[in-house]
Amino acid sequence: MSILKNTTPDLSNIKTRTRYLQLLLLTVAGGAIYPMLYMRQIYQTTMLEAFQISNGQLGTLYALLGLFFFFSYAPSGWLADRINPMKLIVCSLLGTGLLGLWYSTLPDYVSLKCIYAGWGVTTGLTFWGAVMKRINLLAGDGESGRFYGFYDGGRGLVEALLASLALAIFSYTASDDNSHVVGALVNVIHMYAWLCIALAGLCVFGVYYEVKRDIARDHIAPKQSRSELIADIMLILRQPEVWLIAVIIAAGYHLFWATYSFSAYLQEGNWGFTAVMAGTITTIKLWLRPVGGVVGGILGDKYSNLKVLYITLLFSTFGLCGLVMVPMMGLNPTVTMSLCVFFILLVGLLTYAIRGLYWAITEHLNMPAHRLGLTIGIISVLGYCPDIFIPLINGYLMDIASTPQEGYQMYFGYTIVVSIMGLVACKLLQVRTRRTSQQPQVQAATAEVI
Repeated sequence: MSILKNTTPDLSNIKTRTRYLQLLLLTVAGGAIYPMLYMRQIYQTTMLEAFQISNGQLGTLYALLGLFFFFSYAPSGWLADRINPMKLIVCSLLGTGLLGLWYSTLPDYVSLKCIYAGWGVTTGLTFWGAVMKRINLLAGDGESGRFYGFYDGGRGLVEALLASLALAIFSYTASDDNSHVVGALVNVIHMYAWLCIALAGLCVFGVYYEVKRDIARDHIAPKQSRSELIADIMLILRQPEVWLIAVIIAAGYHLFWATYSFSAYLQEGNWGFTAVMAGTITTIKLWLRPVGGVVGGILGDKYSNLKVLYITLLFSTFGLCGLVMVPMMGLNPTVTMSLCVFFILLVGLLTYAIRGLYWAITEHLNMPAHRLGLTIGIISVLGYCPDIFIPLINGYLMDIASTPQEGYQMYFGYTIVVSIMGLVACKLLQVRTRRTSQQPQVQAATAEVI
């Protein structure tokens, strides 16, 4: 039994069209709430100029965001077990949008810390557990992988559409000599902030629908004693599969974080890329997310989620090695640029496939499930804890490197090492899965002989 499968009545009895419409609303919300937080993957150099901060300070802001995520994941799941998830999602979108309006004023560094901490609450504590639980409840038997894959792939499509619109706004308002890039960045922030606020209003109708149909009540957990809560947590943490899955997620998440630096890598590598050119290539990469997420999920259902995850993780590691090595080979500048763009798009595509398979491998967990939100939160704490230290490592390596190109190459090298650890965890999980699947057959054969 999958640890993520709820024992209470689910929403699969609602007609399919309604469930997919609700999934679409969640997908749009998920695709709109995060891009403003991670604009660095396209506008990092402009952000440093606009906010007058260093790479190290930017890394500190994202480490603060990751720290809040780390402490929010488990409480987020617990909260989603006790409050209507759609209500939490409305509060998340509204809070993120309002903080974005403050962000658009280009405040000082202390205020930036407050904003990023606030985003850690609105996109971590009140959003993550709520949306993940909601998707699981919407999925029927045998549909969890499909629903999560469509959510992540669809969310990527929304992010790509918004990134393209944002880049159009940025390009239109920034002059050819880049003298107005700061003002252009402010316009992009306004777009994301107001969109979140508008979506909060739209999600209110989702809350109204649930109240009218009296849907969410059955999924609110009863009160639980502290000893029972601790017992549940210890049961989850005693499973070796939980830790192996956490390592795999952490490895894939490192790769995903590495993609945030691709735009700056092109722009600061002295290869002739302007801010708009680097942003365009990164935006094209974002368009690969729906392809990677959906196709990865479909292949995982057909062949094995764990097997497809191992293959995509392996080739992502090779692609990142190519991105590091090509600029060091002394090739023709045009060839170097072309190969780097190719590896960026390859790693981007495979990384998005990995993200689409994250939660599908939880099917290999074998334990009784009675607290869906709490379980999601605990796995998230373990798998996404790199949120805390990746930005610090990135900022530190950039500051000590003699050139930006060297800094990014050291950072990518670190990511490669972590990816190899993820590959080892995949193999170990495959071994344990085979042993588990063989046990019932052995027991059945023994019983037959007896």
